[in-house]
Amino acid sequence: MVPELETQIAEHQLTVDQHRVLVFYYKIACLYFGSGDNNNAIVYLNKIIHLRIGNLRADIQCFARILHLIAHYELENYSLVEYLIKSVYHFIAKNKDLSSVMEEILKFLRKNMYAHPKDLIEAFKDLKQKLVNISQNPYEKRSFLYLDIISWLESKIEGIPVQDIIRRKFINKEKRI
Repeated sequence: MVPELETQIAEHQLTVDQHRVLVFYYKIACLYFGSGDNNNAIVYLNKIIHLRIGNLRADIQCFARILHLIAHYELENYSLVEYLIKSVYHFIAKNKDLSSVMEEILKFLRKNMYAHPKDLIEAFKDLKQKLVNISQNPYEKRSFLYLDIISWLESKIEGIPVQDIIRRKFINKEKRI
């Protein structure tokens, strides 16, 4: 679907507004990230980051940068992650959109970038618990709609792909309905 969507965006670039393009790119990046294809996720996240659209949908732009950081973390591009943390924090602060979720993710990455794999599981569990607590705050729910960070953490804790976690949650939700 993605190549077809890219073709449609290119063919209709004069009639499709930048907001829709931004949303399409973000959703495509999330699909790639969820499937474990971090390189392609980064390609689409870079398209968002480099779109010249001013403050249009600064919320999506902020979450795109957070997801960009996580994708590079997954690829073990730690020296780039170190640089990007500062850049992302600056961008988010400039847009006055630093949520508790974003703040916890940035702290986690800064602190645990070079952690031993044995210690990392506990760090993932701690971050998950913090984010579950934050998710109870109605003002923070938006963050979890843009980025399913808890599923990513569960995948790291359980050692299985993110898409398997998301599929399991979807199946369990369907059973309850």
